[in-house]
Amino acid sequence: MSTTEQVHSPEEIRANLAEFVEQQTKSAVATDLDLFGSGLVSSLFALQLVVHVETAFGVAVQGADLKLDNFRTIDAITDLVVRLRA
Repeated sequence: MSTTEQVHSPEEIRANLAEFVEQQTKSAVATDLDLFGSGLVSSLFALQLVVHVETAFGVAVQGADLKLDNFRTIDAITDLVVRLRA
């Protein structure tokens, strides 16, 4: 079964993203923490986030959606995924 066939609620998406970020940063992260403003992650990590979002949730992040504000917090990424899957 591909990821695009699986149903992910916003809560499941948020939990998946939090787990991914915490594994990568080795830090507990609040879902509203500014990942980049806090200095916790780098611009290279932004690319890893995009790849994770696309593969984990079966979406394509392109064009106007590739802006930093969509990846600034776990909550913002969750909103992006929900919107792209609608």
